[in-house]
Amino acid sequence: MKVETLLPLGKVDPGLRAPATPFDITSVYDDARMVEELGYDGLVVEEIKDDPFMVVALAAQATSRLKLSTAVALAFPRSPTITAMSAWTAQKLSKGRFTLGLGTQVRAHIERRYGIKWSAPGPWIREYVQAVRCVWKCWQEGAPLRFQGRHYNLNLMAPLFNPGPLDHPFIPVHLAAVNSHTCSVAGEVADGLRPHPVCTPKYIEEVMLPAVRSGAARAGRKLDGFSVCMKPLIATAPDAESLQEKIRDVRDRVAFYASTPSYFAAFEIHGLADLASRLKLLAREQRWEEMPGYISDDVLDTYATVGTFDEIGEKLKRRYGRLVTNVEFSIPVRNQADRRKLEHWIELLKSAEPPAKL
Repeated sequence: MKVETLLPLGKVDPGLRAPATPFDITSVYDDARMVEELGYDGLVVEEIKDDPFMVVALAAQATSRLKLSTAVALAFPRSPTITAMSAWTAQKLSKGRFTLGLGTQVRAHIERRYGIKWSAPGPWIREYVQAVRCVWKCWQEGAPLRFQGRHYNLNLMAPLFNPGPLDHPFIPVHLAAVNSHTCSVAGEVADGLRPHPVCTPKYIEEVMLPAVRSGAARAGRKLDGFSVCMKPLIATAPDAESLQEKIRDVRDRVAFYASTPSYFAAFEIHGLADLASRLKLLAREQRWEEMPGYISDDVLDTYATVGTFDEIGEKLKRRYGRLVTNVEFSIPVRNQADRRKLEHWIELLKSAEPPAKL
């Protein structure tokens, strides 16, 4: 298993700031160097309040070994050609260490935050990935740009705007997913899958991976080298007393996810459809403070990995070791003892047996 960490480092902190300090893009250079020194395989960047491609560019300049990925950049607000160029630049800067992680976002954000007309996300993201790859092929091979789809018609690439070939032209594309249809699309056109944190091992094994296989079979593809990258829900702290605050935070998160219709299938598979429906109604009525009370300890343990610093590494290995190729995990590092413990966990998780062939 490859072990990666996540920016912003307000959530995953290798020790340069207090854990609660908000992400500061001006510290990315030093933070990325620290992540590499700690022994992580990779660093991934969310799209929340800063442009993820800019953060990746800064991290690329600071490191020489670390794999870098957007996890995820939003596809639909960007044209495929813009995304292709951002990824091409990141691949040049990193000398072949970049992975393009893409997500679709939900309808409300696409329409009301980005002002873009909504369409069924599965067919849309399939076409999007195909269009991005068509642009890359044009630049790498000198082939005419010719892509015709429902959403995109690309047929113009003047030499002035063609950056030309790369020394490392293969850029893996990973798709974020919850529902089986998007997993199927990932099997058709992508190089990896990013299950949402709410996706349990049971859901990944029984719903997501079969859908990936189905999509690959439909496209006549083999899944050799296909990645499954997981950012688990974790509640961890140095001791049992301080762990309780982390548990409260994660209980809140599970309640929120359960109230979200897009994640319903991940609760239904565990016989929790009624719970999800109830929490959806509470969220609609904005009764947020009541929602965590519906998440029992058993439900919490179903969706989150909970344990002290002495326990969490082994628990993560047991929970995800046979299912995922990459796991994102860290703790705040306040002193050298914390750093040594984190380095131990990284090695522990790396020792997990690779998943069985998809």
